[in-house]
Amino acid sequence: MTDEASTGPDATAARGEGPETVHCFACSEVNPVSLGMRLWMDGEVCRGTFTPRSEHCGWTGVTHGGLLFTALDEVMANWLWLQQLRGFTARAEVRFREQVSTGTPLLLEAHVVERRRRLITLAASAKRAADGVVVAESEAKFMIES
Repeated sequence: MTDEASTGPDATAARGEGPETVHCFACSEVNPVSLGMRLWMDGEVCRGTFTPRSEHCGWTGVTHGGLLFTALDEVMANWLWLQQLRGFTARAEVRFREQVSTGTPLLLEAHVVERRRRLITLAASAKRAADGVVVAESEAKFMIES
C-alpha cells in the first residue's frame, strides 16, 4: 500500500521539488514551458501522467516523437529521483508503436530491469489512458552519480 500523502500524484514534496527541479522542463509546476507531467511512486513502479498539448506536435495534430521519448525518459529518471538517487541517461532505446494525437491523456510507468553497481537499467511505457494501448516504450541505462 502506498502513502498518498507522500507518493500520490500531488506529492510535490516527495518529488523533492526545490532549487534543483523547480525549472524542470518535464514536471515543474512553475516553469511556463514545462510539459506539466505528474510523477509519483507506487510501490516499486514510478507512475506519471502527461497530456501533450497542441504546441507539442510534429505533424499537425500528432505529438512529436521526441516529446514522447522525453516523457518516457522523465518517468525513468524520476524512478531514480524518488529513490534519492542521482544520475543521468547513459544509453536509451525507444520504440514508437502508435502515433499520439495531441490532447490525448497518457499514463506512464517505469520499473527496474537490472541493477549493477552504478548502472541501473529501467524500462518505461506510455499508454493511452482511455484504452490502455501502449503507444511507446523505452529501455535505458542510467549511470548513478557516486
